[in-house]
Amino acid sequence: MSRAGEETTLPDYSADTGRIARWLPVRRHHALLAGWTVLWFVLVARSGGVSWHYLRQGEQLLFGSGKGGGLSLYADHPELQIGPFSLAVARIFAPFPPATGQLLAEATMAALGLVMLILVGRTAAVHYLGTGTNHRRLQQRILVAGLAFIPMWIEVTVRFAHLDDALTLFCTTLAVHALARGRTWAVAVFLALAVDAKPWAVPFAVLLLALPVGRRRGPFLLFCALVAVAWLPFYLGNLDTMAAAKFAIPNQPASSLRWLGVNAPDTPFWDRPVQFALGAALGALAVLRGRWPAVVLLCVDARILLDPSVYTYYSASVLLGTLLWDAVGARRLVPWWSWIALLSLYGGTLVIPSDATRGLVRLAFVVVSALYVLFWPTPGKRVRNRRRARTRSARTTGSVGSGSTNSAAARTPDLVGPRVDAAW
Repeated sequence: MSRAGEETTLPDYSADTGRIARWLPVRRHHALLAGWTVLWFVLVARSGGVSWHYLRQGEQLLFGSGKGGGLSLYADHPELQIGPFSLAVARIFAPFPPATGQLLAEATMAALGLVMLILVGRTAAVHYLGTGTNHRRLQQRILVAGLAFIPMWIEVTVRFAHLDDALTLFCTTLAVHALARGRTWAVAVFLALAVDAKPWAVPFAVLLLALPVGRRRGPFLLFCALVAVAWLPFYLGNLDTMAAAKFAIPNQPASSLRWLGVNAPDTPFWDRPVQFALGAALGALAVLRGRWPAVVLLCVDARILLDPSVYTYYSASVLLGTLLWDAVGARRLVPWWSWIALLSLYGGTLVIPSDATRGLVRLAFVVVSALYVLFWPTPGKRVRNRRRARTRSARTTGSVGSGSTNSAAARTPDLVGPRVDAAW
C-alpha cells in the first residue's frame, strides 16, 4: 500500500478494462457520471446563480478603483466572505455579458465536479497500489458514490453558484491527490489555495501532518507564506479588515447549535474559532490514527456541527468528505456514507418538516460519522488481522504455503481480480 508523502508513480498499463471501447480511452463509469452531471446541470441551470452577484460585486470592487474596493474590500464589505483567489478567478468571466458569464461559470464549476471524481479515483488507486485491489470494484465504488456526490455538487456550483466553495473543495481534492502521490510541496500549494479561496478551509491544513516527519517543515512554511501573500495585504491596507472576521449570520432554528443549547439569535463570538479548533483537532486525531482520508469529513463535520446556518450547499463539502472516506479510507464495495450523508442532510431538508428534527439529524450525522471514521475497524485492517492470524496458525501447524492456507485477500471479494494500479 502506498504511504502518504512517499513519491508514487502509476505504471502505464495498456489494459482497457472499464473502457467503452478499445480505441476510446474513456472509462464507462466516467461516461455515466458525465451524463449524470449534464442531467443535473440541465435540471438546475434555469433556477441557478442565486449567489453569483456576490462574486461579480466582489471582483468589481477588488479590481476597480471605486470607493470601498481594493484593499478596503473586506473592511467595507464584511458580508463578502469570499477569498481573493476566488475573486481573481471570477474575473475570468467578467468580459462576458452577465448572463453568459454566469452560465459559463456554472458550467465550468459543474465540470470540476467530474474532474474531482476522477482525481479521487486515482487517489484511491495510488493509495492501494500493490495490494492487488480489484480496480473494477473501485470504479464501481466511485460510480455509486459519485451518483450521490453530483447532485450536491450541482447544488453548490449551479443553483447557488458559489465559486469560492467550489474552488476550496477542488483545491482540497488536488491536495489529497498530491498527498497520496507523495508530492509534498504541491500539498502545501493546493491547501493554501483552498484557504485563499475561502477561509473555512483552514482546518484542512492538518493534512500536512500526514507528510513524513522529516518533510513537514518546508511545506508548512510554504503554506503559511502563500496564505499570508493572499490575505495580509488586506489587513495591512485597512486595519478595519479585522472586523470582517466577526461578521455574524442568523442562528437558524434547524442548526445543530440549537441542540447544543446555543439559542443566541446570531453567530456567537466564539463560534468560528471553535469550529476551526475542533476541526483541526479531529483531523489531527485521524492522522495520528493512520486515517488521513477522514480529515476532510471530520473538519466539515465540525463546521456543520457549529455553524448557525443550514444552507443546503453546505452538504457538498460533506459529500466530498464521505467520498474520500468511501473511496480511500474504507474498502467496502458499497459507499454507504456518501448515501447516508445525501439522504440525511439533503433529503432531510426536503421531507422533514420540523426544524428541531432536522437539527437533530444533523447532530446525529456528525457524531456518528466522526466516531465511525475515527474508531470503527476498517475492512482493510480486519483483512490484515485475519491474514496475520491465519499465518500464525499455519506456522504452528506446519502448513505454510500449502493449498489449504490461501490468504484472506484471495477470498475477499474486494481484493480479487485485476490490480488497481492498471491505468485509470
